[in-house]
Amino acid sequence: MHARIFKPAKSAMSSGQGNSKGWVLEYAPEQARQIDPLMGWTGSGDMRSQVQLQFQSREDAVAYAEKHRVAYVVEEPKPRKANVRPQGYAGNFAHNRQGAWTH
Repeated sequence: MHARIFKPAKSAMSSGQGNSKGWVLEYAPEQARQIDPLMGWTGSGDMRSQVQLQFQSREDAVAYAEKHRVAYVVEEPKPRKANVRPQGYAGNFAHNRQGAWTH
């Protein structure tokens, strides 16, 4: 049984970093998924593929995996460039705006 420990990315529907602070331990699937011949649904007998454990820090997730003897791989998050505007949103409507209005 293998697991991966990673920091989830932010939601594509928001610009904030709200729910991307913690770390997640997710088990790798042990069985391939099968298609049910009658209904066409995809299923598996692997119950651990449905489990996602959330932790406050990377060290907590690694400690859990080592305590329960789970082989794990840690995926480091990619650094994100800060989106800081000098004048913020109000700069879009400034009277001394340098560029042409594009929309």
